[in-house]
Amino acid sequence: MFQSVQKRAVAIARDGLAVRRLVGNCHSLLTTRGEAAGVALAKATIDLYRELDRKEQARFFAVLLAEFSPDPQAVLASAQAYAAEASAANLARLSAVAEPPRQELLRRLNRAPGGTAAILRMRERLLELKRERADLEAVDADFRHLLASWFNPGFLQVVRVDWHTPAYLLEQIIAHEAVHEIQGWDDLRRRLGAGGRCYAFFHPALSDEPLIFVEVALMDRIADALPPVLDAQSTAKDPLRATTAVFYSISNCQPGLRGVPLGNFLIKRVVEVLSQELPRLKVFCTLSPIPGFTAWLSAQLKAGATVKGEKPAQALAAVARALGDDPARIAQDPAAAAAALAPLKEPLSQLCATYLLQRGAAGEAAQDPVARFHLNNGAQLERVNWLADPSKKGLRESLGMMVNYLYSARAIPANHQKFVDGEIVASRRVRALGSPG
Repeated sequence: MFQSVQKRAVAIARDGLAVRRLVGNCHSLLTTRGEAAGVALAKATIDLYRELDRKEQARFFAVLLAEFSPDPQAVLASAQAYAAEASAANLARLSAVAEPPRQELLRRLNRAPGGTAAILRMRERLLELKRERADLEAVDADFRHLLASWFNPGFLQVVRVDWHTPAYLLEQIIAHEAVHEIQGWDDLRRRLGAGGRCYAFFHPALSDEPLIFVEVALMDRIADALPPVLDAQSTAKDPLRATTAVFYSISNCQPGLRGVPLGNFLIKRVVEVLSQELPRLKVFCTLSPIPGFTAWLSAQLKAGATVKGEKPAQALAAVARALGDDPARIAQDPAAAAAALAPLKEPLSQLCATYLLQRGAAGEAAQDPVARFHLNNGAQLERVNWLADPSKKGLRESLGMMVNYLYSARAIPANHQKFVDGEIVASRRVRALGSPG
């Protein structure tokens, strides 16, 4: 008993020593002036962080909040001085004292070899800790602010990924595909075939790691089903004659960059690249999942007919009679799903359009996360596609339905502004489908 207590005490002491050494290095790093010495100290500081276990990392982030925040009294004094005399000097002093010292700490850590990658790993851990400690949002705000600057799209390079790309990069594409799982090398080769394209953002400090990538199918029409899109050999035998680029997957490779907008810029940059390479392309659209639809539908079914309008209410009643209040169960047997859902095509399509056109419960202009991304990016909700994704995941998330978002270069700025102002930009056919009737 005594020995186990003694061991725990030694472990706690060692734990506290590791964090104290790291924090001491951080304070020293902020006061070191020599460039060479600063780089060496930054590297040593990162090495100390890497030696911490998960509990020690949590304590370190707590110290970043407690010891590396602005001095409230200094901020107040500078604010009062600026209020009394709005001079450039007073504004500069206010800006200097209001900036958290941990921002400068991160800038100096970033000078070390591998510093950018280390900071991304640190933020991954910070995002995990935020789930239990909301006060760490202040620390994360500083990480997010600096990362948004360092990963400004103007600093990033768009690179085409094809079958001749080094294997270690292709492995990362397979590992990070988050929308439609890549089933090994043969599947990847099909997607990168004649009618397929994959483009990724790279940063100079992370040349061996893609940040985010998008997959595109070159076709002669707006896609209404996923299986043909995933087989690039069947979409366009001659890419030079393709008229339509279908964006069907966008995946983030860096969890530490969550909340830093990259996907919207990547899509727009790829549109530019494809337009120059393939001048026959006139239509740019997506074939997108609707990840929140089945959960929303289930909530409506369990609560009774809560949707507004006679037509949606009738559609909901028809679905309730056929599927009960747990429509996701249809995904348990994908082979039988198409026949079971066929009689419900009209009511389910109506309800899907209703879901996509409704505002979110928290006041968002759109409640579906994928819809929010594309509509905020300036796209238009173009078409709902019945049983476009018959996979188990597609059936579980949206009863197999998918949606097209249309990117029209001339309309993007106006569409974005409408979305910001609270309007969901949709085609007439989608509005008619989701009409309350």
